[in-house]
Amino acid sequence: MVTGDAAYIKRINRSIIIQEIVKEGLISRADLSKATALTRATISAQVADLLEEGLIVEQQLEYNSVGRKPIMLSLDGSAGYALGIDLDFGKITFTLSNLLGIPISSNTIEINTTAYSETLPILIDQIKNYIVEWKDNRYGIVGIVIAIHGLVSKDEIIHYVPRFDWNDINLKNDLEKEIGIDIYIENNANLCAFAERVFVHHSTDNLLCATLYSGIGLGMMRNNDFFRGHNGYAGEAGHMIVVPEGKQCECGNKGCWEKYASEASVFKQLSEDRKIKNMTYEHIQKWLDEGDEDIHDKMEQFIYYLSIGLNNMINLYNPDVLVLDSEFLRMYPNSIHKIRENLHSSISHYQELLISSIGDKACSLGACALAIKHFLDVPILNLNFENQALQDEF
Repeated sequence: MVTGDAAYIKRINRSIIIQEIVKEGLISRADLSKATALTRATISAQVADLLEEGLIVEQQLEYNSVGRKPIMLSLDGSAGYALGIDLDFGKITFTLSNLLGIPISSNTIEINTTAYSETLPILIDQIKNYIVEWKDNRYGIVGIVIAIHGLVSKDEIIHYVPRFDWNDINLKNDLEKEIGIDIYIENNANLCAFAERVFVHHSTDNLLCATLYSGIGLGMMRNNDFFRGHNGYAGEAGHMIVVPEGKQCECGNKGCWEKYASEASVFKQLSEDRKIKNMTYEHIQKWLDEGDEDIHDKMEQFIYYLSIGLNNMINLYNPDVLVLDSEFLRMYPNSIHKIRENLHSSISHYQELLISSIGDKACSLGACALAIKHFLDVPILNLNFENQALQDEF
């Protein structure tokens, strides 16, 4: 039996109530009581506190029937803002969202350094600018989450970032000493998986999201939380060996999955073959439209090796939903059908296999959503990616 003092129980009830308000968007006190199984007196007291704090707002719906117009409750999205930062090789993307996860702005700056001593001041300056710009709102910046394209331990130490050559960096501590706001450090693939769960796949508690851009990362959501492994390094599926004694990988092994089934590996091979230094998706799309046989062969090979790794992931984790985040798969006709055809093992079981509808926004949206989750102190969020304002602003 779970027990606790009155303050603890009040906090739990508050979390339940906020989570339900966010989930429903608009809800009355009576319906909130039914949905949470909390008494009307508890609902009234908690709602009064949340209204006084400026975290929720009331509004009356148009009501044509006889009787009192229902008063609905909703989270005040403009009460505060979350800052999601995607720290990637050569660039840093800053995305600001309101408390409903709707992006307000997104800005990418190029960086010409991988040195930590030079990157840290850039982050501090940019973050301080956001804090000053939004300080006049009720809660200002409520939290900051930074996505790292590498290994992040359970205590949020950056263990290793291959393309930066960073080892055992305490970015969280260094920033919080300068900023004075809660900072959270998370692996980028985990944040992509979190975005898929929070914005799209509300009904699943067992989701895998494979990101296929600069390498291959695997974000795993199980029971509404990240599956991290012992130290926090679970999900480095890109370094699973799929071709024994194959291509040399930066990790030290040969034949790693991401050397064959990441977009970076395809770009690298095509750049060498075609003598084009700065190859883009537009190049690939043009060649596909022209029916270039070599490009089609490269895409078929990409899908073939991708399917090998996915078969392993499915058999290992038996996911409900498996989301693939790849621009190549969005470009190449019938790519999901081709992958499914390769997954013909009789012991492979999953419910859904699909290409991400969020796309390359997933990492920064997931970062914003995680900051909101921490601020609201709720077990999970159900936000709406289909909100037209979100799509228009981002």
